[in-house]
Amino acid sequence: MADASYPEDLRYHPEHDWARIDGETATFGITWYAQDALGEVVFFDPPEVGSTITAGEPYAEVESVKAVSDVIAPLSGEIVETNEALDGTPEKVNHDPYGEGWLVKIRLSDASEADQLMDPGAYRKLLDDS
Repeated sequence: MADASYPEDLRYHPEHDWARIDGETATFGITWYAQDALGEVVFFDPPEVGSTITAGEPYAEVESVKAVSDVIAPLSGEIVETNEALDGTPEKVNHDPYGEGWLVKIRLSDASEADQLMDPGAYRKLLDDS
């Protein structure tokens, strides 16, 4: 399993989700902290490609050996891709939460929403304070 890390190129939502923004698209996943709290991920139920998601709202479910948890959208937009590799190997979320364990890619509907997300330093402070 990966060591605790919070890459500098990501933005973080207080519900322990991350966004990697690249122009008009963004890739989402759950943070190292979230996957560690969940335990071994055994299933990912992705949204439909083409569906619209809203920042701060649940858009998918991750099932672990401990619980079923909603995944919260850090930004709003249209789902353009889901990580199909997680169908057979959902544990990628645990082993590589910022790489092969990504969840979905979206086309952003409002790029300015990113201003509401935390940088890595603010996210680490949130974790330290909780």
